[in-house]
Amino acid sequence: MPQHIVVTAWSPVWAERFAQEAAAIRRILGANCAAVHHIGSTAVPGLCAKPIIDILPVVYDLSLTDAAQAAFERIGYEYLGEFGIPGRRYLRKGGDERTHQIHIFAQSDRRNIERHLAVRDYLRTHPEAARQYGALKTALAARFPYDIEGYCDGKAAFMQQLERDALIWQARGQAARHK
Repeated sequence: MPQHIVVTAWSPVWAERFAQEAAAIRRILGANCAAVHHIGSTAVPGLCAKPIIDILPVVYDLSLTDAAQAAFERIGYEYLGEFGIPGRRYLRKGGDERTHQIHIFAQSDRRNIERHLAVRDYLRTHPEAARQYGALKTALAARFPYDIEGYCDGKAAFMQQLERDALIWQARGQAARHK
């Protein structure tokens, strides 16, 4: 059965689900865990989203993450390795109707970490961009209810521009803080 794409109104429950899962992730990663961030649309209050909690753990040594595969599997995750992004470890819970996705990066991979956090923070502080993104996702979910590729392809150009805008915004903010 293909994944059913459903976009719903934002829910405060998502922050609770993130907190619960983040605690389990910290226990599994132990001393190798530098941070755990809530990313993606469920991390942006008011933004409608697919109800999938995206989590970005940052580790000191990515190679040690592979040794934790069995522990992640015991709490319901599929461990899929890099899964298309070099230097990442991707895990998902819930199969085709997934509930959580984990994107683990090494602390030294500032580019990937910063781009995820920049997009989240940009959407949190730019309500018009969040509104436009939510409207696009809602329309795409209606158009491609069982076609995740069509849904993702429909978001691609918007997401590329959103990431560019977020990174420029982030760089300007950091430059202003260092003056």
